[in-house]
Amino acid sequence: MQAKGAFPPPGERLFVILGAYGTGKTEFSVNLALALAAQGRKTALADLDLVNPYFRSREKATELESRGVELIAPTGALRHADLPSIPPRLPALVNGPDLAGVIDAGGDPAGSRVLASFAPDLRRRKSRVWYVLNRSRPENADAERALASLRAVEAACGLEVNGLVSNTHLIGATTAQTVREGAAFADLVSQKSGLPVACYAAARSLAGELWDLEPLFPLDLYMKRPWE
Repeated sequence: MQAKGAFPPPGERLFVILGAYGTGKTEFSVNLALALAAQGRKTALADLDLVNPYFRSREKATELESRGVELIAPTGALRHADLPSIPPRLPALVNGPDLAGVIDAGGDPAGSRVLASFAPDLRRRKSRVWYVLNRSRPENADAERALASLRAVEAACGLEVNGLVSNTHLIGATTAQTVREGAAFADLVSQKSGLPVACYAAARSLAGELWDLEPLFPLDLYMKRPWE
């Protein structure tokens, strides 16, 4: 079940991005926020990821803000803490009708619980809640396990996923075939769950080989490991 049309969808204001550790959730969130800003919209990215100390969108604050994206993240002593800290500006993103944005949520059920207090408002605002699938991760070894992981995150954050993001990659070893195999897997999960595939994400360097995947969302790679 593929979604059609422009990407990011111009009629949508708020996107909640969920997904397990290692799926590329934060890379996708950063790219999505920058794409919203490129549409000329007042945009913010909220970093609520408490799980992964290496790949956090808050580490790209300068890049984001230089391109028109406000970063909403814990500050001061809580900036690098693995604690459930809710940034004071988060309600403005959730409830502000003039502010488009992305919430990069925690990468597992424990990390997703920080969203639970905002779940009623996020539902009322008709947020897009997307779950990032990376076929190469152990929790996505088959469609049944992928759906079990998705449901566990839903239960933790109190939100229902309403779209899938196909983002299969092997970091530097990713090929167009890797992406295609992941796309086929996302289509299978879509068929079993009834959830649409919101987009197929892939590194921009591979986009020319993947023109038939629709909608294709080319990613610029910003998130690197500390030793790279």
